[in-house]
Amino acid sequence: MRKIFFGTLITLCFFCFRSEAADFYVQTISVDGLQRVEKETVLAYLGVKPAETISQEQMDSAFKNLYATGLFADIKMNAEKNGVLKITVEENPLIGARAFDGNKKLDDKVLETEVQSAPNSIYNRAKVQQDVRRILEVYKRAGRYAVEVEPKIIERAENRVDLIFEIDEGPEAKIDKINFFGNKHYSAPDLQEILMSKESRWYRIFSSAETYDAEKMNYDKELLRRFYNQRGYADFRVVSAVAELAPNKKSFILNFTLEEGPRYRIGEVKIDSAISEVPVEKLLREVTFDSGAWYNADAVEKSVTGITEELGKKGFVFVDITPVLNRNAESDTMDITFKIEEGERIFINRINISGNTNTLDEVIRREFRLDEGDAFNVSKIQDSRRNIENLNYFSKVDIQSVPIDSSKADINVDVEEKSTGYFNIGIGYSTVNGALIQGGITENNFQGKGQQLSVDGSVSERSKDYSMSFTEPYFLGRRLSAGADIFYSDEDYQDESSYDSASVGGRIRLGWNYTDDLYQVVRYTLRQDEIKDVKDYASVYIRDEEGKSTASVIGQTLIYDKRDSAIRTKDGYYLSFGNDIAGVGADEKYFKFDVKAYKFFTLSDYWTFKFYANGGYIVGYGGEDVRLSQRYYLGGNTLRGFAFGGVGARDKATDDALGGNWVAYGGAEMSFPIGLDEVGIRGRTFFDIGMIGKPDNIDTALVDYSSKPRASIGFGFEWFSPMGKIDIDFGFPVMKEDYDETEVFRLNFGTSL
Repeated sequence: MRKIFFGTLITLCFFCFRSEAADFYVQTISVDGLQRVEKETVLAYLGVKPAETISQEQMDSAFKNLYATGLFADIKMNAEKNGVLKITVEENPLIGARAFDGNKKLDDKVLETEVQSAPNSIYNRAKVQQDVRRILEVYKRAGRYAVEVEPKIIERAENRVDLIFEIDEGPEAKIDKINFFGNKHYSAPDLQEILMSKESRWYRIFSSAETYDAEKMNYDKELLRRFYNQRGYADFRVVSAVAELAPNKKSFILNFTLEEGPRYRIGEVKIDSAISEVPVEKLLREVTFDSGAWYNADAVEKSVTGITEELGKKGFVFVDITPVLNRNAESDTMDITFKIEEGERIFINRINISGNTNTLDEVIRREFRLDEGDAFNVSKIQDSRRNIENLNYFSKVDIQSVPIDSSKADINVDVEEKSTGYFNIGIGYSTVNGALIQGGITENNFQGKGQQLSVDGSVSERSKDYSMSFTEPYFLGRRLSAGADIFYSDEDYQDESSYDSASVGGRIRLGWNYTDDLYQVVRYTLRQDEIKDVKDYASVYIRDEEGKSTASVIGQTLIYDKRDSAIRTKDGYYLSFGNDIAGVGADEKYFKFDVKAYKFFTLSDYWTFKFYANGGYIVGYGGEDVRLSQRYYLGGNTLRGFAFGGVGARDKATDDALGGNWVAYGGAEMSFPIGLDEVGIRGRTFFDIGMIGKPDNIDTALVDYSSKPRASIGFGFEWFSPMGKIDIDFGFPVMKEDYDETEVFRLNFGTSL
């Protein structure tokens, strides 16, 4: 390659000293050194013909034309006295094999799409250098900024070369630290939670979130904007987002400078409509917020969608709806006027999807609120983009409209896929189950069809739980979520009730949304329960139930979820009502009803209050009593300060807990920062109260029982750890009975509402 470069350089310098040469009459043209290239090809590019006079400028131009073809490594042109224009060339070699060496993180197929130097093409040094730059760029997008690429050639016979790109990938560019400046109302951990970019941690070894990516950082800016806009900060902006190399030169520090601006409440809400045929009062019903509420950009978009759909029902398909925001700086309120005008008649020609290598087009297309041939609607396109983003399959979703003519437009959807599979494993200890190990695998986009598949298991000193779950989110091509589960559990209740319990079975379910917040699921469960290892000294009521039983259960749950987040809730409420009917050819026969209600709100963006109430009732029918495994037990997580099953009917002779046929419990909790937000730890105080009914057909002379309320107060901590949520509580009963089992300290693994 050095020979090729210097040969060209010498030839170019030679022509620099001939600038004063006279015109030359070309009688004939000779070409030497050709191997693969035809002489006619050289003459065609040369632009000089025999029997004509050419100037030095024309000679220089002819030389440049030949060199620009990329066919030759060296070119010499001599004007001889006998009228012969002698051209001597050295052809660029032909690439035989092309290979990549040292690439482990990026497959050959990925790199092959980026390079232009292909087998059986002409070797060109400039083109190879362009290929090197492309390979470096691909690696940067993959988070590797220390990569080095060196092209090497191996000379073969017949002027052929093998081209090898030797690659030293270097380490991934991890994110050491994410800093926020200017954030007054939300802490750095709160903001880090919503970003796609994550700080490097040992437990993220299977995640790409900790790898720096400039495009990902740009998307983080949009996520921050949405976060603040949903919470009243309409003037929020990211002043700057800068990634700087850490002192080790191998990782990055991300710095986001924010300007939050004031937080606005909604003032006056009006509609200014140019469509007089539809009453304004009817359109105002589609507005999803009231005066006095915090400004929420999502709520404004939903209102635009609702108004658009209402006008569409009345035959006004082509409308432009613009929310006009009028800020009142003195009162920090915002008046919103929805300006409605008739728009141009534009229809969707085609919806083009690109960038999805794993996810099927159908999975993306079915999230669209529009079809090809429908009237163009900006609001529905925005809703479609949000639906696709909410799938959580893509790190980037870009939707652009491209006009085709005056009445048609294409919708181009460009996505960038991210990892949708998760693997988790953890070890720990809880006062409920003792030492434990848990693990699982989840794939949220199984085979690129949008299906969810998960396998989970946990083993502790007193329990074993295994489960497998599969969900099809679009059953029969409709917005129906269908799924199946199989499960096995083995629980040790020797301390509480002198027996062990095992359960194995399966479940099928079908769910659907009435609205974005209202959801219902119906299910059928077939399960076999077993009461085993009953001690000789156990309660007579427990010994009577020893053995196996089967349950065939049909049930449903209706959920209304208005929480701002299902993980770290700060605002909103959650309501659910469920009921089950067991029977249909099985041993167990009962009716069961459960209700839940939760309310959340946050003061000063840090102090979060939770009020909750739960209740349940179960009753047997057909002469069957409710078995131990289906009864309610109060204590532990449901009433802190008391042991699991510590409240309720208890055998006087054996002290075994017997559960109850109804339960009611609730309380209040306040969580607050304690300076450990960086590691996901918050403090809390609580007040719990509850009561439980006795089982049917129990002789009250043989058991201790009271339906009086029990209550406790206490404090604790919640930790969003790498292994999941961990709760640590210290509870102190303030209302109890003498026979109740209490428990001051409690440590628990798992999620809770």
